[in-house]
Amino acid sequence: MAGFRKKIRIGDALISEGMITEEQLNNALEVQKQKPKGTLIGETLVELGYVKEVEMAQALHRHLQVEYVDLRKVDIDEKAVRLITEPIARKYKLIPFGFSENDVNKLKVAMVDPQDFFALDDISIMTDMKVEAYISTASQISAQIDRHFGKQQATAIAEQYKKEQEVYYAEEDEEDASRREDVENSPIVVLVKNLIEQAVRQRASDIHIEPFENLVRVRYRVDGVLREIITYDKALFPAIIARLKIISGMDISEKRKPQDGRITIDVDHKEYDIRVSNLPTVYGEKVVMRLASKEGFKRQKSELGLRPEDLEKFDNILKNPNGIILVTGPTGSGKSTTLYTALSELSTEEVNVITVEDPVEANVDGVNQVQVNNKADMTFANALRSILRQDPDVIMIGEIRDGETAEIAVRASITGHLVVSTLHTNSTAATVGRLIDMGIEPYLLGDSLVGIIAQRLVRRLCECKRPREATVEEKKMMSRSAAEKLTIYDPVGCQMCNGTGYVGRIGIYEIMTINQKIRNLIASRATADEIKKAAEEDGMSSLRSSAAKYVCEGVTSIAELMKTTYNADEE
Repeated sequence: MAGFRKKIRIGDALISEGMITEEQLNNALEVQKQKPKGTLIGETLVELGYVKEVEMAQALHRHLQVEYVDLRKVDIDEKAVRLITEPIARKYKLIPFGFSENDVNKLKVAMVDPQDFFALDDISIMTDMKVEAYISTASQISAQIDRHFGKQQATAIAEQYKKEQEVYYAEEDEEDASRREDVENSPIVVLVKNLIEQAVRQRASDIHIEPFENLVRVRYRVDGVLREIITYDKALFPAIIARLKIISGMDISEKRKPQDGRITIDVDHKEYDIRVSNLPTVYGEKVVMRLASKEGFKRQKSELGLRPEDLEKFDNILKNPNGIILVTGPTGSGKSTTLYTALSELSTEEVNVITVEDPVEANVDGVNQVQVNNKADMTFANALRSILRQDPDVIMIGEIRDGETAEIAVRASITGHLVVSTLHTNSTAATVGRLIDMGIEPYLLGDSLVGIIAQRLVRRLCECKRPREATVEEKKMMSRSAAEKLTIYDPVGCQMCNGTGYVGRIGIYEIMTINQKIRNLIASRATADEIKKAAEEDGMSSLRSSAAKYVCEGVTSIAELMKTTYNADEE
């Protein structure tokens, strides 16, 4: 450690690397003064978006000459982790991950700030070992602390809560039974907070809290797949539910009806909007929380996974001054993200953009957003009628659910407005039939539609993927010649992907631009197959072929292609 006892200022190091400016550093220092004690300047710079975590860690690695470690790719030694306690790991933002190959008495420790000499000395005294510091990012360290201490901490909190309740129940009178759901009870507050924070760090999109006869199960949905995380004693369930109802604004006394609520929470300097839904079941109220990062919806088109040819079609569709643009696909296929991306693109100073949503999923700068409220008779249809009197240029409808909404949307597009919306259908061609079934006249639909985008999300293969030769059947599935030599990849599973073989997801798209030929086919009530054939002649790439390109490039697996396009393309 003696080699770098002289401190190097992080801000100066980043300025010398050309990663931030003097002005940005001064601004970050001003912001940091308002932060809780112990907040590092590096964290503030990341939060303000001036620098990325990994880039900052690698810049410090160069300046301090301390090795950088990617904890997602390291096989962490549990014995090393157990040498310290969780409070110490969180206090100093560090985690031991192994022992030196050359000296068994030397502990490898990943740190956000390897110049924190108090931390280094404390760890050395606590473990009675020499400490070899490594640099890593705050998010990677937090994720590993959650992973290695999370269950242990949750169990300790649960035990503490049960002990407190035993004492509490022994003293209470029958009249005080209502006090059993003491929502401000500290252990439960911590437990619920940790559940949400760990879900965010594991990239979960949903948290499921499910009561059964003797236990409570918690599952996270990561990359579209549910995975059990922990189970609790059933005795904790009433307090967990009570806490969630309080923070999400639900009625704590109502246990027989389904309810909806909302939570806004800050995790690792990012704001998350959580939609909470509860449903009474045989063993109690099941709760599902849908997590959405406020930044997650504000993406560039290039980040959606659109290929250059699809990006060009997407741009051309958005250039239409009026008409209907539809984004279709099942729940959880990324439709909202695509719509918000389109809205951000369309929202300029010269354009009046109004949305009607149920619920409003994210706030978009410069856009007037209206929330559906059935109790106040503010339905999609009624809201749309009012919006049309607000001089809109662009109208976004969260979802076309009935014939009345569809009809108003079509009439709005014909009278000079650009309408963007979503629909639950399997493919672009099937969307036309669905709207006609809702009661829209084919000739009106042909006139109003300008583009339909069908989409799905496929999981990205992790770096641990394994190559192999595709079988004849698989080549046929991807419309490749049986004689062609084709390497594809299978998932394996490692530390970085939590053993799943996949990390993150990417969109696959089928974009139908409505040309004159397709308009005529729609007006003459042509079948979905006829419309699809005309669109493919015009250059439309199907969902299956879009996924096949990613399989051939090693981005995703043949299993993901099968799962996501099973109903989408009829061979």
